[in-house]
Amino acid sequence: MRLDKLLAELTGMTRSQARDVIVKGIVCVNGEVKKVTAEQVKEEDVVLTLDGKELTFQRYVYYMLNKPAGTVSATQDKESKTVLSLLSAEDRKRRNLFPVGRLDKDTEGLLFLTDDGILSHKLISPKKHADKLYFAKLSREITKEDIAAFASGMKVDEELTAMPAVLRTLTEEEYAAFLPEGGAAAAVTLQEGKFHQVKRMFAATGNEVLYLKRMAMGGVVLDEALLPGEYRELTNEEVLVLQKSVAE
Repeated sequence: MRLDKLLAELTGMTRSQARDVIVKGIVCVNGEVKKVTAEQVKEEDVVLTLDGKELTFQRYVYYMLNKPAGTVSATQDKESKTVLSLLSAEDRKRRNLFPVGRLDKDTEGLLFLTDDGILSHKLISPKKHADKLYFAKLSREITKEDIAAFASGMKVDEELTAMPAVLRTLTEEEYAAFLPEGGAAAAVTLQEGKFHQVKRMFAATGNEVLYLKRMAMGGVVLDEALLPGEYRELTNEEVLVLQKSVAE
């Protein structure tokens, strides 16, 4: 990678700012001052310092976001607020981040933001069988027939025949946290992410989703400390869990 590009990624500088800093002679690679902005360096194998301070290289960045309703899972949108707009200006500048898959505009809950295209593709590919857990507030209670229909790989409509999915009632603890005001609710785990899929599957059984929240994906659970619109970096352990969930 070019030295100016690496410095920009590690610090949040623009490329032009990084070039100016390098020319000043305050950037060292493995202890040696470098002033050639286009010099190629192996980012994993170097110790980079800026004005004597060591910079830590991260090949990829991973964030967990508690997506609020009203935001769209896109990098840019002419009409609506995007999930990337919820990040700080500094974090938005760090990398070319994008959401892993999408949640409907009115759906809340767990959404990953990253610049790791390979892991993102695996997580959203049905062939990799990464589980996605949703809690849904419904217009009526689910039945044994509903559970069987979800498990069978139901024909949802003319465009979608869904893969088998697990539909269940919430535990007492889950129910109390998710729907303290009371009402009908259920949990569904699936390995696809088609357009409005959860809502369409419930609609096919004569039920209506009144509110939907994604609680987990690829074995990583939404941090209950995150309020809607808040985010944090994934821990190394959480990244490893995601990688293992889609391993060959």
